[in-house]
Amino acid sequence: MFIQTRSQKNQYVRLSKLGNQHSYARTKTIVILKCDECDTVFDRDLKKIDRKRLNNNYFHCCSECDIKRFAQRTGADHKKIWDMPTDTDLDISKL
Repeated sequence: MFIQTRSQKNQYVRLSKLGNQHSYARTKTIVILKCDECDTVFDRDLKKIDRKRLNNNYFHCCSECDIKRFAQRTGADHKKIWDMPTDTDLDISKL
């Protein structure tokens, strides 16, 4: 689940050819996500994520969880919903 984005500013110091020290700053955008498997909150660099995945229509897994097992289980759950007849009175939000 997508939670928010935040900016992180890092300060660095480099040495020039003449031996002078120069400070410079870089800003990095961090994305805060919640794992759909184990409900832990984790962060990723925005450059490593496709921007269209920054919504709750996609599933997000942390590095601790097994992604392939999670994908197989969620696919099986969605297949149960897709194979359900249209005239059923079951609430699909609870499945």
